[in-house]
Amino acid sequence: MTDTTKKIGLFAIVGLMIVLTGVMQSWNTALQILNMGLISAIMALGVNLQWGFAGLFNVGIMGFVALGGLATVLVSTDPLPEAWNAGGYRILMALVLGAATIIAAILTYRRMAKGKARTLAMLVILVLGFFLYRWVFDPAVEAVEAINPAVAGNIGGLGLPVLLAWPVGGLLAAGAAWIIGKTALGLRSDYLAIATLGIAEIVIAMMKNEDWLARGVKNVIGLPRPVPYEIDLQQSTAFVDRATSLGLTATTASTLWVKLLYAGLFTVVLLILLWMTQKALHSPWGRMMRAIRDNEVASEAMGKDVTRRHLQVFILGSAICGIAGAMMTTLDGQLTPGTYQPLRFTFLIWVMVIVGGSGNNLGAVLGGFLIWLLWVQVEPLGQALMQLITYGMADDSALKAHLLDSTAHMRLLTMGLVLLLVLRFSPRGLIPEK
Repeated sequence: MTDTTKKIGLFAIVGLMIVLTGVMQSWNTALQILNMGLISAIMALGVNLQWGFAGLFNVGIMGFVALGGLATVLVSTDPLPEAWNAGGYRILMALVLGAATIIAAILTYRRMAKGKARTLAMLVILVLGFFLYRWVFDPAVEAVEAINPAVAGNIGGLGLPVLLAWPVGGLLAAGAAWIIGKTALGLRSDYLAIATLGIAEIVIAMMKNEDWLARGVKNVIGLPRPVPYEIDLQQSTAFVDRATSLGLTATTASTLWVKLLYAGLFTVVLLILLWMTQKALHSPWGRMMRAIRDNEVASEAMGKDVTRRHLQVFILGSAICGIAGAMMTTLDGQLTPGTYQPLRFTFLIWVMVIVGGSGNNLGAVLGGFLIWLLWVQVEPLGQALMQLITYGMADDSALKAHLLDSTAHMRLLTMGLVLLLVLRFSPRGLIPEK
C-alpha cells in the first residue's frame, strides 16, 4: 500500500463513519460532529506546529482557545454606551496605567546599575503603580457592572461583523503567546509545560471573574452569526416550500442548512491553514525548525537563534488555536467560560496530534476528526453495549447498576485505549512524519 493510498483510505474511513452516523442516528448529529471535527482539526494543526515542528510542549492550549472565544464577544457584540460612559473609559485608562508601570519598571531595570538603588527604585515604581492602577480601576469596574447586570454589566463589543472576530481571535492569542514566550521559552521543556498550564488557568480565571469584560460566569448569549438564524429561515415562505418539496419539515431543513453553511465556512478556513502549514513545513524555515527540534545544540553551533525561532512557532501555533476558539464560540452562539476544561481543550487536542501523527499536518487533521468522532460516539455506543450485556440481569442487581453507571467513563477509557494501541502498534501516529 502506497503512502497516498493509506492517507486516502484513512480519511475515507472517518468520512464513512460520519455518514453512517447520519444514516443510523441523524444527519443533524453527523453535521454537528463534522463541524466540531473541522474546528478540532484546526486546533490540532496549531499544536502540531508547536510540537511537531519545534518540539515545544505547550499544555496551555485551553487558554489560547478561550482568548479566541473572548475575541468573538469583544468584536461582534454591540457596544454599550451607558457602560462606557459609566466607567469604560476609566477602565482603559487604568489598563494604560498598569502597562506604563510595567514598562517603567523594565526601563529602570535596564538603565540603572545593579544594586540596592535599582531594587528600591523598581519596588517603589511597582507599588505606587499598583495602587494607582487599583484606585482608577476598581470604581470604574463597579460602575460598569452596575449597568443592567441582569442582561449586561459589561462594556460590550465593537459591533463589527463576526467573521472579523476569527482573525482577531488569532491576533489576541498571538499577543498572549508573545508575552508568555518572552517569559517562559527559556525554560526547560517540563517547566515550559507547567508555565503554560498555569497561565491558561489564569486566563480562564480572569474570564470567569472579570464581569465587566464578558459577563464572567453569567455568560454571553445570542452572539451574532455569519449564517442565518433557523427561525428566520422557518419564516421564509420560499425556504419552507423548498423544504417541503424535499420531504423535510421547516425545522429540520433549517437546522441542516445552517450546519451545512457552517461546515462550508470551516472547511475553507481549514484548507487555507493546511495549505499554509504545508508550505511552511517544506520551506527552508520548516526544515530549520525541525533541525532545531532534533538537535538544539548543533543548531546553535550553526548560528541559529533557537529562542527566537521557538518564539515564532509558539506564536503561530497559538494564533491558530485562537482562530479555532473564535470559530467554536461563533458556532455555539455563546461564550461560557465555565466550559473551558483542560480535559477537552488540552488533553484531547494532544491525543489528536499523537494519534494522527506528530509532525505531519495531514495526520493532525485526521486525528482531529477521528478523536472527536470517538469522543462524541463512545458514550451512547457504550450505553447500548452495557444494556446488551446486562439484558438478562435482574433489575435490582448491583452488578447491573454498576455496569450501567460505568458508561459515563467510557470516553476516558476509550481515549486511553486508543492512545495505548496507537503508541504500541504505530508509535509515530497513523500518518507518520516523513
